[in-house]
Amino acid sequence: MSDNWNKGVTLALEGPGKFTTISTLQQASWALIEDWPTEDGEALDRALLVIEAALKGRKTPEQARMAFIAAAHEAQIEIRE
Repeated sequence: MSDNWNKGVTLALEGPGKFTTISTLQQASWALIEDWPTEDGEALDRALLVIEAALKGRKTPEQARMAFIAAAHEAQIEIRE
């Protein structure tokens, strides 16, 4: 099972206008843990759980992608669709 997303998520992780594309579960997990601007939040917690479950094959990569996007919205990180 691939941990790649069908479509990467491009977001301004390091500040306004500094876009990074996240396209795997591992990259998303690292981004949430290392680079996220907020330390806590419901969507952040959920995204970490869903990504971990997806890495273990209990959730789909797409479910993890949607949870990651929700966490980005919660943290008010700009996303380039």
